[in-house]
Formats: sequence, C-alpha cells, structure tokens
Amino acid sequence: MPTITTPDGVELYYTEHGTGQPVVFSHGWPLNGDAWALELKVFADAGFRAIAHDRRGHGRSSSTTTGNDIDTYARDVAALIEALDLRDVIVVGHSTGGGEVVRYAAQYAAGRVAKVATIGAVPPVMVAKESNPDGVPIEVFDGIRDNVLSDRSQFWKDLSESFFGANHGRPVSQGAKDDFWRMGMQADLVSAYDCVKAFSETDFTEDLKALDVPIFIAHGDDDQIVPLANAAEKAIKLVKQGTLKIYEGAPHGVHGDWQLQWHKDLLAWIAG
Repeated sequence: MPTITTPDGVELYYTEHGTGQPVVFSHGWPLNGDAWALELKVFADAGFRAIAHDRRGHGRSSSTTTGNDIDTYARDVAALIEALDLRDVIVVGHSTGGGEVVRYAAQYAAGRVAKVATIGAVPPVMVAKESNPDGVPIEVFDGIRDNVLSDRSQFWKDLSESFFGANHGRPVSQGAKDDFWRMGMQADLVSAYDCVKAFSETDFTEDLKALDVPIFIAHGDDDQIVPLANAAEKAIKLVKQGTLKIYEGAPHGVHGDWQLQWHKDLLAWIAG
C-alpha cells in the first residue's frame, strides 16, 4: 500500500491517479479517501495529479490515541505534500477536511499551495459559544459522541440518511448509504470519537483571515450536518480572495447531481 510516515510515526495511506498539477483531497468524518473515488478519476481525466489520503485513525491509516485534532491533521497534510514533493498544489476539503485544508494552507503550506477549495466545510467554527452564539449547541455534539460509543454501527446507518438528504426526499441508493456505513466502520473508535471535538470546537477564524491564496467555498443550502448560515456564509466574509457557491437543495454529502455540477464549477474556477 502507498503510505508515508508522519514525523510522529503514523502511517498515512494515500491513493493517487493521473499526472499534472497536484490536487490533494481531504475527506470528511467518519469517512476516508474512498469518499473521493469519483473525484480522483474526474480530476485525473482532466489532466491533474489527483491524491486522496486517509486521515490518521481512519480507513487504512494507522490508528492512534494521539493527534486526533485539527492542528495535527493539518501537519499530516503537510507531511504528505512534502513527502511527495508537491508544489503549486490545489487543496480540496469536505466537512472536517475543509477545516483541515484551511488550517494547512494558512499555517503550514510554506508556499506550496496555489488554491484552496472547500465543500460543506466546518469553518469558521461550529459549536455555539459566547463569540458564536448562533452556533450548534454543544449538547448536539455530546449526543454524537454518545452514539459513537454506544452503537456506532447503527449510528452510521442512521446518519447516512441526513448526510445524503434522503430524509428530505433526495434520491439516494442503498449502495451509497451502505458505502458510508462501510467507511464509518473502518474508522478507529478512539479517533472517530476524538474527531468530534476537532471538527466542532476548532475555531478557524484566524486561519480564514490569514489565507493569501484564492478559495472556492461551496455549500448546499439543505446541509443538515454543517448548517450553511453557520459555516460558508460566515467564512466568505473572512477571506480576502473568496468565491462562494451555494447549491440549492443540496445536502452535506457530496453525491448525485450536485456532485457532478460541483465538479464542473470547481474545474472552471481552477482554470479561471
């Protein structure tokens, strides 16, 4: 298996296809690099070197009780990009991965990043607190943690319904929901549990302000996992070179008709 080893000894698995300008994809929770399977082909076919890794504790990467936080995730992206000696990189992140690539590009890129793209991403911050009073109550995330501990297999099945918007009538195959469950079950329990704090409580405000490259921020207006008003609509106001694209009726999961439209929009933005 293709892997790199991080400075703290964690093996990160990655997949790549194609040649050309590198595009590095960071996945959402509790998934792994397989969530980007279609994008790897689409972008490779479009002339890019498309790469997706499994976050530590997810998929085929090492399980670990340490480093399950956004700052370490971002340093892991740096380790991957440096190990492969990638330059002029486009980093793309979904959900938790959106926070991961924003933190990486703002603090650890060292001039290697050309552009950033996020989709359904968690920045600037999800949880409600004094500085973010309209955020998601901490009790919601406590409930997620309880479900991960008590019966994560059933929780992944239940979560797939709102993830893909099936509970709002969007056409989603059983196969897609089963694949979400499969990837969830490949995540180490400790890492999946700790990642809830990472994606919900990390504040990316200063990272967004610090970005010195263009960013394409995509979000569905029927995202039940990361609400649009608490994420993309706030993030676009913090960046210097931002483009916001809102997809009507689109859920959190990158799937179906809006996934195909997003591919076209992202490729056009990269070329612009």
